[in-house]
Formats: sequence, C-alpha cells, structure tokens
Amino acid sequence: MTADWFAGARFGLFVHWGPASLHGFELSWPLVGGNKALPYATPVAPDVYHRDALTFAPEKGAPREWMRLARRAGMRYAVLTTKHHDGFALFPTAHADYSIAATPYGGDLVGEYVEAARAEGLRVGFYLSLSDWHHPDYPAFDGSDGSYSAYLARRPSPDAWERYLAVLRGQLRELLTRYGRIDLLWFDGGWERHADEWQASELEQLIRGLQPEIVINDRLPTVGDYRTPEQLVPAVPPEGPWETCLTMNKTWGWCPRDTERKSARELVHTLCEVAGHGGNLLLNVSPMADGRLPDWQVERLEAIGDWMARHGAAIHDSSAGLEPWQWYGPSTRTGDTVRLCCLWRPYESATVRGVRTRRVRAVRHLASGTPLRHRERLAALDEIMNADPEGELVIDVPEALVDPLATVIEIELAPSAP
Repeated sequence: MTADWFAGARFGLFVHWGPASLHGFELSWPLVGGNKALPYATPVAPDVYHRDALTFAPEKGAPREWMRLARRAGMRYAVLTTKHHDGFALFPTAHADYSIAATPYGGDLVGEYVEAARAEGLRVGFYLSLSDWHHPDYPAFDGSDGSYSAYLARRPSPDAWERYLAVLRGQLRELLTRYGRIDLLWFDGGWERHADEWQASELEQLIRGLQPEIVINDRLPTVGDYRTPEQLVPAVPPEGPWETCLTMNKTWGWCPRDTERKSARELVHTLCEVAGHGGNLLLNVSPMADGRLPDWQVERLEAIGDWMARHGAAIHDSSAGLEPWQWYGPSTRTGDTVRLCCLWRPYESATVRGVRTRRVRAVRHLASGTPLRHRERLAALDEIMNADPEGELVIDVPEALVDPLATVIEIELAPSAP
C-alpha cells in the first residue's frame, strides 16, 4: 500500500552522481557499449571508465545546495543514486571495496544527502541498482563478451551468485538501518534477472521488515507500490500510483557534451501534465565532480521554483481533474476546486465544457487571486427549463495576467459538482 505522502507529493528530485562525473561520462552505460536511448553514452573501455574512480573527492556539503534548490522548486522528496550499475557505492560499505570509503573523501555522501534532505523537510529516497557491472560475482563486465546482450547471457556459478546476493542483501541492510527512516526505495536494473533469481519476495520481506512504511518502485520484478515510466508522460496514465522520471537534457549523469536542454517552460508544462494525469514527476539533476550543479540546471530549478511559489496549489495534494474533452490541457482537482493549466497562451478567453455552470461559485487567476469574468453558454431549452444545466463556461483572461511559463485558472464549484 503506497504511503499517503507519495500520492500527494507530485514533485521530487532525482540525483544521478558518481565518479563518472570526473570525466563527464554518462553513468554506467558507456561501460557496456552504450544505449540507444542515451545518445551521449559513448562506449568507453572498462579500464578507462573506472580510471580515477578511487580519487573521487567532491567538496563537503554539496547536497545542502541540491536540497535547498529542491525545496524552493516545490519538490517534496528526493532520490539519490547510492549505487548505479557501475557498482560504485556513495556510502561506506562492508560488502565491497569499490565505494567512497576507498577514496580520499573521508566521509559518507549518502549520510550527507540524508541530513541535507531532512533539514529542508524533504522525504528521503534511495536509488539502488540491483545489477553491478563491477562486482566479480555478478559478474563484472570486462569487455570480453563483445556486447551487452552477450554479457547478459553469461551467468555466474550458483556459488558466485549466492555470494552476490549476500552482497546485495548486506548493502540493503546498511542503507535501511544506518540513516533512520527511509521513505522510498528506487530499484533499477531488475530486467537483468528473473524474480526468482533476485529472490524478490525475500528481498521485499527484508526491506519491509526494516522499514515498514517504505514505498518501493516497480523495478524489482513482481514487487512494487507504484509504476515508473521513464522520460515521457504516458498517453494513458498507468493504473494506481505512478511517477515518471525525466532528465533536463538527454543524459542522467553530468555530460558537458549534451547541450540538448529542456527549457523551464517545457519542464513546467511536463509537471502540469503529469499532475493532471494524477502522477508524480521525478526531475533529474546531475552534479559535477565537485558536487556543484551546472549553472543551467540551477537556473531551471529556480525558474520552476518561482512558478511553483505562485501555482503550487495546482500541483501538490491534487488529483486528476477534468476529462480531456472538457478542457484542452491538463487540469487538477482538490476537493471542489478545479485548476486549469494553460499550456497555450489564452486568446482573450478560455472555455471549459461539460460543467454544471450554475454551481460555479468563483473563477480566479490562481497566481494573483484576481477574479475573472466568466459566462455560461447553454442549450436554449436548458437555459429556460433546467435549474442545474450542463454547459460551457467561458472565462476571460486579460493579457496582463498571462504567465510566461503557464497560466493557471482556478474554478471553485459548489459541492458535488462534476
């Protein structure tokens, strides 16, 4: 059962980070020859990819700035890559040598992140890759297989696999017992094995025994409280709770070659569309090797934060709003209040269909609270003979109230209105 906080959060921060940022590589995928979905994951030999990883020593306190920006952007939770497919753990672990403990850093990046998130009032989430392309018992990817598909066909011996599962369980136990309450666990890489190979039921039992209130995503086969479409807004929203994860450009990790950047307007529109479908948006940032966010990502977060300061009521604690035929754009609902997100520039007026027009109590510009002139359009007989007609609501939107990112109109309805 998904925790109530997740259903109302609507907006979170994803952080992809690790030693790959030393070279500006996309995380993990260059190791195995790239990925068609990641155009900047240029193939890199394993020894080149892992080179210098044990020199990774970012500035202390970097997560504080990420979490400050997340809170200001209106985000309510965060998820950090504690260990990606490349096997490097951002926390000291007794179950592998490839971690922040083996570097000159002398600290615990996961611990810093947890402390920073809590200081800003954000829920704490951990990303953990089930796969580990560095661990010898997984086995490690060394390039000898020639391709990722050939590598997947290679399986370790039963004894080696049991050793690897012991590592996975041990690292899970470390993450779920060292840092207090953990709100969310975001698995990845589960496609590489079947549920019975992962011992998925046993892993779930371990997790929920250690963190009974935790929310788990759907990427451990047969397990999960919510669905995770990636890099898009699904045309038909999944049943039940869901969250789409999205990059600000084309890469998850810091990759300076990737300049295909989404604008603040595009990101706000995506947030509106996701909320209008009743989902959450997990928006990614990619710190550089020293832990600072690229300036352009900071600018996007600050612009989103400015918009959310005026329009957050349309996003947080909302449910899906009107049917698509009623309003040509996303809308959300909170109780008897419907909020219309204008992803186009209103031309003098906006029209909503299928509304019990005489139950409309007020229409306002959300950001300023300014009342908006509105009128009903009804079928002739309904106007004369129907005390509770269904028709169109035409709302005047003055040019001066049009928001540069997305204008939001708030309609307050009498109880039981559709």
